[in-house]
Amino acid sequence: MIRCIASSLLFALLALGSSAPAAAAPAVPAASAPSGVWYEIFVRSWYDTDGDGTGDLNGVTAKLDYLKSLGVGGIWLMPINPSPSYHGYDVTDYYAINPQYGTMADFERLLREAHKRHIKVIIDLVINHTSDQHPWFEAARDPADPHHDWYSWAGPHTDLHAADAAGSQAWHALGTAHYLGDFSANMPDLDYDTPAVRKEMVKLGQYWLKKGVDGFRLDAAQHIYYDFKADADNPLTLKKNLAWWSEFRQGLNTVNPAAYVVGEVTRDSADELAPYFKPLDAVFDFPLAVQLIDSAKHERAGNLGALLAHTDSAYRKVAGKSGVDAPFLSNHDQERVMSQLDGNPQHMRMAAAMLLTLPGQPFVYYGEELGMRGKKPDPDLREPMRWHRDPHGTGETRWKTFSAGDGSDVSVEAEQQAGDSLLHYYAMLIGWRREISALRDGTLTAPALANPHIAAWQLDDAGSHVLVLHNLSGQPQQVPLGDTRFRHLLRHSRAGTALRRDHLTLPPYASAILD
Repeated sequence: MIRCIASSLLFALLALGSSAPAAAAPAVPAASAPSGVWYEIFVRSWYDTDGDGTGDLNGVTAKLDYLKSLGVGGIWLMPINPSPSYHGYDVTDYYAINPQYGTMADFERLLREAHKRHIKVIIDLVINHTSDQHPWFEAARDPADPHHDWYSWAGPHTDLHAADAAGSQAWHALGTAHYLGDFSANMPDLDYDTPAVRKEMVKLGQYWLKKGVDGFRLDAAQHIYYDFKADADNPLTLKKNLAWWSEFRQGLNTVNPAAYVVGEVTRDSADELAPYFKPLDAVFDFPLAVQLIDSAKHERAGNLGALLAHTDSAYRKVAGKSGVDAPFLSNHDQERVMSQLDGNPQHMRMAAAMLLTLPGQPFVYYGEELGMRGKKPDPDLREPMRWHRDPHGTGETRWKTFSAGDGSDVSVEAEQQAGDSLLHYYAMLIGWRREISALRDGTLTAPALANPHIAAWQLDDAGSHVLVLHNLSGQPQQVPLGDTRFRHLLRHSRAGTALRRDHLTLPPYASAILD
């Protein structure tokens, strides 16, 4: 049975600014407008061009046209520096390319080819810590070497049993000495109170910008100074983190003021994330990711509207504008979205629809657009991208076996041939972002609705004014519009969506955009 919102009065909230002119056409033609969508790639799992079973940088280049067809505007490459680990988050040379992935010439070619297609490239910058096999740390073992001061060492009164930020052992033995390693003994922390470290890391950022990268994803951005569990809410720790990243940003600005810098700051509220918008362009929105998946899974908007409104307001106060958020659903450290949603394809579509109709620069984890599954441990979250129905097809990586149990239908080949696939659904949603500027840059207003199954927000920018509605449920919903200017069905995801006079009919698991 079709359920209705209790009162049109509630939807009068959607008429905020209703005296404004009718919505204008998108300010930039769809053919040239950027989507603002970033795509995270684990090179090892992406595409193999030399037959050794490991993905490589030439494989990223080979699949740029796939990314272009999906509509993404930029790619984030997980660590590409030399490292003793499979994941690369313990670097041994910040100025080189992992030889398993190729050469510097291969990387430079990737940059050229990506830029030809108007695809930006940012790289993971892992500078909170190095590998314990980095030459700097090898030298630092000698207290007389200048590099000794590049790392943090325990003093005579240090509590060697102190817990790190994650609650594990912070200090690790090296002979009779102990060094700080927040993430593991294999990842000793750099000491950013040492001027030489700060100078080196600014130089490093400038080096890669001069190579042509368009910015950085900053790994563990809050952990430059947030080392111990006891420092979780220490204002001095936050102040020192922000001071360092401001210094880093100023150094980047001398090479490319437009470089995009997004930080990994794993905090639970927008208020805790907002201060980082002073030195950085964005931080990943972890609280929103939790809420988007919860709303999709339980088919109820819940606190989503209030969270979105508060987030937009908190970030705008610091950044001075809307459209700065970096929303996402999952990444290489978290269970894949389809696994979090227990394999429900409709819930997956609604999570994607909400993500890709929010302002800012959303991030998509590779394979998410196919519905790839993956649960902990971490290597199982980072499994080979599925290009062909045949797992042994050309370019498939073989560095690990599949654990999630996805069949051949969860592959690019299969989903490109299926007109109603999740892959085509992602491409459609990303296309909406290219066509409607408010989806990228709009100021968000989220009304309180009586119908718990409807997620709705209004987005306004100089080029467009739209109302976004999602039916999160498996039942059709009828939305009374009341006295509102939104009378034109601009985009919709499912047949049967209909706008008649003063109400909108939304089929099950459907999305619509009105202007």
